Amino acid sequence: MKSQFALKLTTLSRNIGRANRALTLAAVLGVGAAIVAVPAPAQAQATKIGFVSTERILRDSKPAKAAQAKIEAEFKKRDTELQNMANRLRSEAQKFDKDAPVLSESERIKRQRALADLDSDLQRKRREFQEDFNRRRNEEFSGIVEKADAAIKQIAEQQNYDLIIQDAVTVSPRVDITDQVMKALGG
Repeated sequence: MKSQFALKLTTLSRNIGRANRALTLAAVLGVGAAIVAVPAPAQAQATKIGFVSTERILRDSKPAKAAQAKIEAEFKKRDTELQNMANRLRSEAQKFDKDAPVLSESERIKRQRALADLDSDLQRKRREFQEDFNRRRNEEFSGIVEKADAAIKQIAEQQNYDLIIQDAVTVSPRVDITDQVMKALGG
């Protein structure tokens, strides 16, 4: 059992701890009130924020549509060749399926190899086509992005924007300046 002195000492230390916490809380609240009472010059000015949808610019602007049409025209011949090759593979596979029951073992293996070779050639050419198409598309669209960035900077300077964001989860239409950027790009 604790002595009376030890109990008084424990009670006294608890009371001092509570008093210190109360003083600390009062000090923090006092400092917080002082900060709120004195407005900083930076808080007095509103921050002007804008938003630009890069996706919309690369999809709907006149330069983007022109670049897309140009790329499609460049790759139209190769795309047609790939479609013809795929049709030929399909028709030869159907013919093989129809003829397979009456073919000799060696003829069946020969035609299966020919179909496999044609299929792998088609897959290789499709990969090459897709890589070339993507590389060409990136070349064209990187120029559009550069022009859009320049237009965005010009609009930001002219209209005194503090911050312009290009990717956001949600955007209010009042801060969306995508139409202005598209207009600056020519549509």
